[in-house]
Amino acid sequence: MPAVEHGPVHTTTPGVRAPRLALAYVGGVQLGAYAVRHLLAPDARRRLLLRCSTNVDNLAAGRWDTLVTSALLVEAPMDLPYALLLLAVLGYAEYAYGAWWAAAAFLWGHAGASLIVYGALRARHADRATRSATDVGVSYGLYAVAGALATAVPHRPARTAVCATLLALGVRPLLRGRGRVTFTDAGHLVALLLGAALGPALARGRRRGLGRRSSQ
Repeated sequence: MPAVEHGPVHTTTPGVRAPRLALAYVGGVQLGAYAVRHLLAPDARRRLLLRCSTNVDNLAAGRWDTLVTSALLVEAPMDLPYALLLLAVLGYAEYAYGAWWAAAAFLWGHAGASLIVYGALRARHADRATRSATDVGVSYGLYAVAGALATAVPHRPARTAVCATLLALGVRPLLRGRGRVTFTDAGHLVALLLGAALGPALARGRRRGLGRRSSQ
């Protein structure tokens, strides 16, 4: 992962503003998951999830809107620890670097990983079940933002430890053996690396005085 020597920009703006975008996003996804589960019939729920999925069939048919809609749905309500982790990572990114940067990093990782996985599955002539699989969720964006933040840890030893830990978490599922690795496992690692690639841009933004001020 690229090394970044300095931490996030901090301004003298009094008080601490809540990460409103992160709160709205995580809350909206969670409420949407409960609504889809309890208000839609099983067949309607399945059709909605498939229509919003970034699977091979949808992208091959030109349904590029799924690169966004797939990040707005999850197959089931998130467990509380996972939802809190998502909120913590996105909330810190929004607080430290601004809402626009946090959203852009999330979408960069989510859409980028989805497209790379799509290309790989097409090249490998994936079977019908894989081509039409349900593929929605927040995990690609989460991995990307975490990877970007890891490269911005200010102290080299801490940055190295954080990056190594995240890389191990991304690689470990790929070592489970043939037949047990899913395309989502590969997508997580891709998203992590895409996020880490944002490190140099993050550093340039700090040198120009960008960061939290962009959302104030």
